[in-house]
Amino acid sequence: MPELLRDLTPQVLGVLVRRGGDFATAEDAVQEALLEAVRRWPDDPPTDPKGWLITVAWRKLVDAQRSEAARRTREERVHDEPAPGPAEEHDDTLLLLFWCCHPALTPASAVALTLRAVGGLTTRQIGAAYLVPEATMAQRISRAKRTVAREGIGATGDLRTVLKVLYLMFNEGYGGDVDLAAEAIRVTRGLARASAEPEVAGLLALMLLHHARRSARFTADGSLVPLAEQDRSRWDTTLIAEGVDVLQAALAVDRLGEYQAQAAIAALHCDAPTAAETDWPQILEWYDELLRLTDSPVVALNRAVAVGEVDGPLAGLRALEDVPADVPRRTAAEAWLRERAGETATARALYARAADLAPSVAERSHLTRQAARLGRGVEPSWISGSEPPAAGSGRPGP
Repeated sequence: MPELLRDLTPQVLGVLVRRGGDFATAEDAVQEALLEAVRRWPDDPPTDPKGWLITVAWRKLVDAQRSEAARRTREERVHDEPAPGPAEEHDDTLLLLFWCCHPALTPASAVALTLRAVGGLTTRQIGAAYLVPEATMAQRISRAKRTVAREGIGATGDLRTVLKVLYLMFNEGYGGDVDLAAEAIRVTRGLARASAEPEVAGLLALMLLHHARRSARFTADGSLVPLAEQDRSRWDTTLIAEGVDVLQAALAVDRLGEYQAQAAIAALHCDAPTAAETDWPQILEWYDELLRLTDSPVVALNRAVAVGEVDGPLAGLRALEDVPADVPRRTAAEAWLRERAGETATARALYARAADLAPSVAERSHLTRQAARLGRGVEPSWISGSEPPAAGSGRPGP
């Protein structure tokens, strides 16, 4: 029953908000209906669970709105209670997702509200995932609800904003008892079922392909494992196959977008039996497409790495000159290219500087080890046919 209620919650909430309910009040009404379901369903399960929840939640919503001081104004927005019967076939989860990605919200607030309203997670779970106190997360979500109520529920985010929010959620990592990457995949699957837009499928494919490598990214003690050194037998081949199938269907539409291009690059990495067999020329072609689509300095950085693999480190360094100095991981990429070019002393200093700039403890430790390795004169195992350590593909990781 918990999984059923979790799947139905955003659908029921979407119905209430679409009918005119205030976002925060509607969510409270749905939560009350869920409590009643937990109490009643074990002894008397309904034949139409969604219809039952909509009916009960709607009653709760009407009661709450009638108790407000501004009852007359609010009740103009509330229609008569629908008669009990089969639930609407329309799935409002997609509409609810767009509301949660309201253009007036910050990305962090949009992610939190999406996890709460669409993902069905508790405030405690979301706080644990972000490593912040439950009270802090409750305030963040409450502010987001007030913003949506103040700005108007009709001003939903566009699809590009929704995809960015979902990708940000995927990249947030793992904490507490909630796997945000898995949550992002779950929500994106629902969006892909409801939308024929190829970029939605592209984002889903990208998530699946990156998630397939998750178990090989770190050692037992938490040390970062670069892509070239990962045990590829630990990659999830089922997720890879699904990601490739989803990507191929998206590319067949012939309306290329940045998530499809990123997924194509990830697919090429997943397709290589070994790091040395990576098809870098084709990866470079996809980075050229991606740079044309986004004009992003992060993409330019990754493209410089690919140039270094295809045309040699000196060519990669020339490409890197066009990347601004403040782009994350640029120093690590330069260290890798300098080492490939035989400039050991310079590379060692750059690795040490990159470690100071690293955004995570695992990455900092890894780059520090690279600097120490050069001090000992040890050649790395990834020196041939690989990405630079902690730099090549950027987030969501090697």
